[in-house]
Amino acid sequence: MFWNENETKSRKELEEIQLSRLKWQVAYAYEHVPFYTRQLDSVGVKPSDIRTLKDLSKIPFTMKTDLRDHYPTGLFAVPNNKIVRYHGSSGTTGKPIMVGYTRGDMENWTEMCARMATAAGVTAEDTAQIAFGYGLFTGGFGLHYGLERVGASVIPVSSGNSERQLMLMRDLHTTVLIATPSYVLHLTEVMQDLGIRKEDLDLRVGMFGGEGHTPEMREQIEQRLGIIDTQNYGLTELCGPGVSFECLEHSGMHINEDMFIAEIIDPVTGEVLPEGSEGEIVFTTLTKEGIPMLRYRTKDITRLTYEPCACGRTLARMDLVKGRSDDMMVIRGVNVFPSQVEAVLMGVDGIGQQYQLIVTTEKFMDKMEVQVELMDGSMLESYSNLERLSGEIRHKIKTVLQIDVKVTLLNPKTIERTAGKSHRVIDKRSKAF
Repeated sequence: MFWNENETKSRKELEEIQLSRLKWQVAYAYEHVPFYTRQLDSVGVKPSDIRTLKDLSKIPFTMKTDLRDHYPTGLFAVPNNKIVRYHGSSGTTGKPIMVGYTRGDMENWTEMCARMATAAGVTAEDTAQIAFGYGLFTGGFGLHYGLERVGASVIPVSSGNSERQLMLMRDLHTTVLIATPSYVLHLTEVMQDLGIRKEDLDLRVGMFGGEGHTPEMREQIEQRLGIIDTQNYGLTELCGPGVSFECLEHSGMHINEDMFIAEIIDPVTGEVLPEGSEGEIVFTTLTKEGIPMLRYRTKDITRLTYEPCACGRTLARMDLVKGRSDDMMVIRGVNVFPSQVEAVLMGVDGIGQQYQLIVTTEKFMDKMEVQVELMDGSMLESYSNLERLSGEIRHKIKTVLQIDVKVTLLNPKTIERTAGKSHRVIDKRSKAF
């Protein structure tokens, strides 16, 4: 079952669409985004130099730091009166990375998510419950409109409040669940505590994203809920969910190639690698009006295949993401960098510069503990002072990261010192990839 004809075009037809749109996107970015004017001029490339798909490699990469450096709208190609939606993700200093959508962008985003839902087997007969957060995070809203486009009934319950989630699943006969996979497994624990069996629910399909999950976790989810588990992939910088998606064959995630060009590069040298190589995936948008992205480095490690899928789609497929080429952690679907926590801690009086992040999994939910040394060990003698200080740190971290953490205050010189690079993160979780 396909949503539209672009999912099954020949490789030649897809590449013709890509080249036409690439030429437009590069010229558009060059004309409307001063950053890209400078980027292309710095390497002596003009939009007219893009004559083939291989010419894409002439264009410099765009990095996440470029979005941070141009916060909030320095990379936008249109004025505010053309933007109908803002979304964002947290940054290292608490400032979110902001992206904007025109009406045309919203239409394309909805179409991509409609394809994704259709590939998972969702139809107008389904009732879909979205347990992603609604807000600046792209996950909830992106899938919301795509699911409505295919005719499904949508329950925008948002994240959290597991007992309420389960009540609505039963009362409204939810058939499709949208969430992070770790939260889904947490829901199954709550079901067990409440005496709810999978037979008491009408769930049949899961559309999971925000974090990767292993085949073993997929198997657990499918067994515990009696559903088909599908994964999807997206980044705020590109559009959110809808960049790529699994079909029911579970043989990789189909990339919406009429909207994006994907490359695999060596994460160290930046060299484009041959087909079938494992490396960092880089995306170039082809239709973005609000904030075009040319050769955006995702830091995600995967590989591509261009062989048609058994489902009939001819879109290129990316393997499930193996990991990242940097030190980013994913905690309950939220991207977390140690530098984000450090930026908060360094702004709090009374604590030292030594800290560690302890990441664990409890009932399939990721937990993070922030251990930080006090400047003065005598503070440990005052319970009220400790409560005030730990509460302040916890609040500030939640403001930046949008997740709750445990804060443990330690005596000075408790954390081991090393001559080399400090080991800030102790990840005790089973690997997500």
